Amino acid sequence: MHRIITHIFCGLFLLGIAACTHGTSDKEKKVFNMNLDQNLTSLDPAFARNQNALWMVNQIFNGLVQIDSNLNTLPCIAKSWKISDDGLSYTFNLRADVYFHDDPIFPDGKGRKVIASDFVYSFNRLIDPKVASSGSWIFSDKVKDIHNFVAINDSTFQIKLIKPFPPFLSLLTAQYCSVVPNEVVEHYGKDFRSHPIGTGPFKFKYWKEDEILVMVKNEKYWEKENGQPLPYLDAVKVTFISDKQSAFMNFIKKELDFFDKVDGSYRDDILTKSGNMTSKYKGKFKLRKGAYLCTEYAGFLVDTSKSIAKNSPLKYKKVRQAINYAIDKPKLIKYLRNSIGIPATSGFIPQGMPGFDSTAVKGYHYNPEKAARLLAEAGFPNGKGMPQVTLSTSTTYKDLMEFIQGELNAVGIKVKVDVSPNASLRDMMSKNAVNFFRGSWIADYGDAENYLAMFYSKNKVPDGPNYTGYFNKDFDRLFESSYYENDPKKRFLLNQQMDRMVIEYANIVPILYDQSIVMTQNNISGYPLNPLNLMILKTVRKK
Repeated sequence: MHRIITHIFCGLFLLGIAACTHGTSDKEKKVFNMNLDQNLTSLDPAFARNQNALWMVNQIFNGLVQIDSNLNTLPCIAKSWKISDDGLSYTFNLRADVYFHDDPIFPDGKGRKVIASDFVYSFNRLIDPKVASSGSWIFSDKVKDIHNFVAINDSTFQIKLIKPFPPFLSLLTAQYCSVVPNEVVEHYGKDFRSHPIGTGPFKFKYWKEDEILVMVKNEKYWEKENGQPLPYLDAVKVTFISDKQSAFMNFIKKELDFFDKVDGSYRDDILTKSGNMTSKYKGKFKLRKGAYLCTEYAGFLVDTSKSIAKNSPLKYKKVRQAINYAIDKPKLIKYLRNSIGIPATSGFIPQGMPGFDSTAVKGYHYNPEKAARLLAEAGFPNGKGMPQVTLSTSTTYKDLMEFIQGELNAVGIKVKVDVSPNASLRDMMSKNAVNFFRGSWIADYGDAENYLAMFYSKNKVPDGPNYTGYFNKDFDRLFESSYYENDPKKRFLLNQQMDRMVIEYANIVPILYDQSIVMTQNNISGYPLNPLNLMILKTVRKK
């Protein structure tokens, strides 16, 4: 009964949207219907720590800069900028036509113009320990305190770094770096999470947690596309159905305009093993695949100061290289993922990342004969005398790891697959309590530094994401020198050199470079794909 009442309310609520959009009739209103399979915990950009939050925050808020479909950094609220020769000072010139959404806290309830001091406040929130933002890492080791953020005047904002960081502009495209109005945040306090006021193409309207979120068109939005004011949609309605198959059925019934999860339980129904749409659905909706900056991998703990690594046969490089050669990645992707993904045979840095070059980094292709030879050279001919190793994974990836178990068994390596809840596995990885584990690394911004930071020795857990305990003085030297190289092409070469070092040492097994899957109804257009899989709805049209 409660759900029926909620649905009736939602219907009446959406009817009200039409009245708020210049007299648009109910039939003419353009409402984009979508579903999130996990609940939101906050709409405050300072806590946009997962994909669902990032997607919603990106509709309500803006930052200084933004990305395009190729991960180029473009102007947003900052119309231009200048970087000092030493790479320590970034000066941004702000647009004069960007206003916060209306809210009763503002004089006369009208949103005011964004000024430079708003960015000082917003960025200080990220580094303020009292706020405890999950985005504090953005400025970690880059600024000392609030004095590094300067409002030179209302239209000029400056950031002073304590050391150069060439991908800094790309980093500022993160949704954590959205601008918020200080008076609204201070008034609502922690309730700003459910009362977000930004500058984005859509305004927050209603959120019944775990059931529905509604955002409506910002009639005062400042961006245009080919002279046409954005956004084109009148509203966005989000439901929260956790069962992916149920949500997919709603998409098939055209109750949803967008769907992006191809779960194993119904993957074969949608996709052939070659990754094409099955005849059952061909022509009924649009399906697109795009590069996604996520590398699925298996990692080895190689820090032999840890007893779990010291007493394992995985401490031998030739054993780790043998494991890399023993896995038929194309077969895994075809039969377990319906060809969603690309075999990771060109390093750890994934396809879609600026500077990626499949010819520059030579990875491991399936070669069981070479795997057997390396295993024999390591002292374990056909696996003889080699103790069983444990491969730790989460439930979601159990099938992939069991496939790898079979591949390794074929060359004589006995593997036990140990399944844990995802949170437990992450905890064990962060404590170096597992020495062979499945992982995935998703980029936060479009620069390879994202990936290479995993192997910098100063980032060993618990201080950073170096879960394998990799240490190489030459790698560290190159990694540190890359911070002082502003020429993109030269940085690409440095990145490739570091990637080759990691691949040769084989402290990881790159399995696949992931791809995003997006399905939309045939009357939807203008949804852009990008390698960060960031949802951008301002350019979407619904016929």
